[in-house]
Amino acid sequence: MSKITFIGAGSTVFAKNVLGDCLKTPVLQGFEIAIFDINPERLADSETMLNHIKNTSGSTCVIHAYSDRKEALRGAKYVVNAIQVGGYDPCTITDFEIPKKYGLRQTIADTVGIGGIFRNLRTIPVMLDFAQDINEVCPDALFLNYTNPMAVLTNVMNTYGGVKTVGLCHSVQSCVSELFKHLGMDTAGVKSKIAGINHMAWLLEASKDGVDLYPEIKRRAREKQNEKHHDMVRYEMMLKFGYYITESSEHNAEYHPYFIKRNYPELVDRFNIPLDEYPRRCIEQIGNWKKLKADLVNNTELHHERSHEYASYIFEAIETNVPFKIGGNVMNTGLITNLPREAVVEVSCLVDRNGVTPTFVGDLPPQCAALNRTNINTQLLTIEAAITRKREHIYHAAMLDPHTAAELSIDDIIAMCDDLIEAHGDWLPQYI
Repeated sequence: MSKITFIGAGSTVFAKNVLGDCLKTPVLQGFEIAIFDINPERLADSETMLNHIKNTSGSTCVIHAYSDRKEALRGAKYVVNAIQVGGYDPCTITDFEIPKKYGLRQTIADTVGIGGIFRNLRTIPVMLDFAQDINEVCPDALFLNYTNPMAVLTNVMNTYGGVKTVGLCHSVQSCVSELFKHLGMDTAGVKSKIAGINHMAWLLEASKDGVDLYPEIKRRAREKQNEKHHDMVRYEMMLKFGYYITESSEHNAEYHPYFIKRNYPELVDRFNIPLDEYPRRCIEQIGNWKKLKADLVNNTELHHERSHEYASYIFEAIETNVPFKIGGNVMNTGLITNLPREAVVEVSCLVDRNGVTPTFVGDLPPQCAALNRTNINTQLLTIEAAITRKREHIYHAAMLDPHTAAELSIDDIIAMCDDLIEAHGDWLPQYI
């Protein structure tokens, strides 16, 4: 019996999508679906929910909830990771409230920026624990990482964990369809090419029947410049730098030094930037859980339709040798020639029986590569901090972050990092 292990299965809605997809995939019938979470109540909820889907779909998969992580991993062929270390309370609150005291505002804080740095620092040790278990009990497993900060965690698992890891993000899948829908354009027959880094990959080409669609895309985007909408930051970046970015405007507002600025507070309104957006989402999700639990966990007639999540399609392609294309986060083994080789990049990958094979991109447009490198700098210094346990590298990562550096002095950045380290307490290892 082959085995798929899902770590962080207490994320019940996401587990429904990924594992519900597996239950509905013919070639995966008979697999063991192993689920693990540190919260036994949420783990039991997900087990119940998955059994409902199994019953209504007629799946022959075997669902097994584990209280021991190593046993959940033992013998796994595929591992899916969807953990969040520290949760909303206390860690997300800490990530937002302490920087706010220094006048540094954020929107999502899960990728780079000061919030992304500290989310990495508390998550990397846990991921390396996973890697140790995987190398012991399922060394040949393919590890699919859905956890943010995507680029850093995928890098650490490959570089320091010795685990064959691909990072998966929804932003590539939805990029073209959402852009075209908002602009009133038809996606039928559209050919596209996307590459860059996670949350800042670039729609390099969009064409139909050999005709470049970018002039029309930009014309329609300019027409929307004077109206408030959800994607104003990305449109501004496209019109100024030439290419559309995969991840949302609320994310990209904090990846650059141009949009959230104390000395120019009118920019937040002008570009419709939702400050403190992620804490609001967390509160809303917590508040909605009772209803979701009734809909998912207590519904014995629960049905599931296969979603757009990549995981089951990756497993299917490997099992059947029928190729499938994904946008994956992988080590930059010369794939994007004007980005650092030690970075993780997001590129098209072919999946078949050989596994996940990334495609060569070459040079990005120079301005796109330059913007990517501003975020890669912070990513690589964050990894250096986590691996060496040297506090000075936390400072370096923060001082090199574009948004943080644009707002705060060096002394304030260092003081803020010290406050965050102290506030995290046992959520962080000791730094010297």
